Amino acid sequence: MAAIDRQSMKADIARDAIKRAAQSLFAARGVDAVSVREILTAAGQRNGASLHYYFGSKDDLVAQLVIDGARLIDDRRNARLDAMETDGGPRTLREVMEVLIIPSTGLGQDGGEGDYLRFISTFSLQNRAAFEAIVGDGWNLGYQRCLEHIRRLAPLPPRVLERRLVFLSLGLRAIMTAREAGLAADQDHAFWSPQGTLDDLVQTLVGMVSGAETGSGQC
Repeated sequence: MAAIDRQSMKADIARDAIKRAAQSLFAARGVDAVSVREILTAAGQRNGASLHYYFGSKDDLVAQLVIDGARLIDDRRNARLDAMETDGGPRTLREVMEVLIIPSTGLGQDGGEGDYLRFISTFSLQNRAAFEAIVGDGWNLGYQRCLEHIRRLAPLPPRVLERRLVFLSLGLRAIMTAREAGLAADQDHAFWSPQGTLDDLVQTLVGMVSGAETGSGQC
């Protein structure tokens, strides 16, 4: 039994090392530019077949990485929303924006920012169809719940609000990816590390969906 436990532990360590190495390389260079050999070298794996043994294929590994992070963020969002809704909320747009933002922070294993957002940002741009096939509607329930609360709380006409929600989605991913990259380079980053920066981001997103409609709406 002890030998089986040790073997299982070694397998878990190897899987984790491969996943961490792959995600870091994918975040830096994109999925297509990284070979299986490079992943295994970075993970310290001498067995050239270990990635296929543990994950099946490089594509299967990519899918697992996407799902791992998406599930973590979605679980965090849903937990926050469950607590708020039990208490009759969320009551303000600010509360909703905090649910969108905070669960996407601290995604690294050590509580740091990690590199998940950079990974999926690059992957979704370069391999859009593959990304959508992996995620589908399976790991964005919390995000959709947030959108429904925004629609309930925002004082804008539906056609204007739906357009701004697209801007919000695109802007949020770009900003959070830039934040992750900045903190990866310097944990005490002068711009990204202060709590006030996240507070300002929350308020900026609130402004995107609560500001008055202006102009003719024509290009």
